Amino acid sequence: MTVTEIERPEKANEQKKPRRWAWIGPVFFLLAAFGVLGYEVRHGIRVRAAASEELARATDDGAIPVVNVVHPKAGSPTQEIVLPGNTQAFIDSPIYARTSGYLTRWYFDIGARVKKGDLLAEIETPEIDQQLQQVQAQVETAQANLNLAQTTADRWQFLLKSNSVSKQETDQALANLAAQKATVDSNSANLRRLQQLQSFEKVYAPFDGVITSRSTDIGALIDAGSAAQSKELFHLAAINSLRVFVPVPEVYSNAAQAGSEATLTLDEYPGRVFRGTLARNSSNIDLTSRTLLVEVDVDNPGGELLPGSFVSVHLKLPSQIRSVTIPANTLLFRREGLRVGVVRGGRAELVPVVIGRDYGASVEIVSGLRASDAIILDPSDSLVSGSPVRMGGQK
Repeated sequence: MTVTEIERPEKANEQKKPRRWAWIGPVFFLLAAFGVLGYEVRHGIRVRAAASEELARATDDGAIPVVNVVHPKAGSPTQEIVLPGNTQAFIDSPIYARTSGYLTRWYFDIGARVKKGDLLAEIETPEIDQQLQQVQAQVETAQANLNLAQTTADRWQFLLKSNSVSKQETDQALANLAAQKATVDSNSANLRRLQQLQSFEKVYAPFDGVITSRSTDIGALIDAGSAAQSKELFHLAAINSLRVFVPVPEVYSNAAQAGSEATLTLDEYPGRVFRGTLARNSSNIDLTSRTLLVEVDVDNPGGELLPGSFVSVHLKLPSQIRSVTIPANTLLFRREGLRVGVVRGGRAELVPVVIGRDYGASVEIVSGLRASDAIILDPSDSLVSGSPVRMGGQK
């Protein structure tokens, strides 16, 4: 055996040893590749899950409406309320003729102040005068017949005592006496009626006041027939005292106590205050306007206040009312009543409120809100209580 043969088996062994472990490298490589691939898959799944969650969160956040809010302005305690009113004469009456004829004279024109019993106009009634003369003659005739019937009845009753006349004849005489008496009474009543109509030829003032209208003139035909055809002669108003009817909102109805004081101001008298007394109220809330009708009586001895004038009526409140002011575009008009959207705990709540005064762009709220509330501006008509909202800008 040569040296070469001895070296070849050793080299062969040396070459066989690496081949035994040669598969370890590829397997390790494959395992590493699978590990990397698994990591990438898990990482991708986590990334996609996180993205889906983020997308869902963003979608939910986007579905929550963003609202602008405003905080109510605290109002000072309400000491009085100012309401519009119109003055009316304490007594306002048209003056009609009670008899027909022609107007011969009138004595007072518009603006004239008259006293009760003053002669306003005279009417000529020739037909009634003639009827009156005729009825007077009828009364005299009936009275003469009555006297004759009385004498006859007395005579027949006297003769009946001696049986000189029959009982039947006596009864007839008594019956004729009763008939003649009834005729006298009838004609007398007709006479008094015509005398009364004749007295209406003169038209008198029924109360102290001012002539505000004259609707007739000399020679005008006066028709005292049905109301549809009759025409008033004068219009008389008593202005020494005036009435002012004021609709008071329901929330302030406790200020409408009979006997309480009220003050009036007018644009034509700047700086002046007229004092009145709350005389009475209707004791009924109007279902349409939600107001209580109140009457304020005002003394007007100088006649400075004219009937029909627009006045501002100041009513004192018996107790202080705390109120806040909010913009008018925060109100929601619902079937169940007036509501305001308030953000509380990230959700909207529809709060019922009571309006005091309306300023146009803003309104006074006397019940239902606090100054710390966040009020939703321009709320959607679909807004419901409990719906989530996010507050945006604040004003």
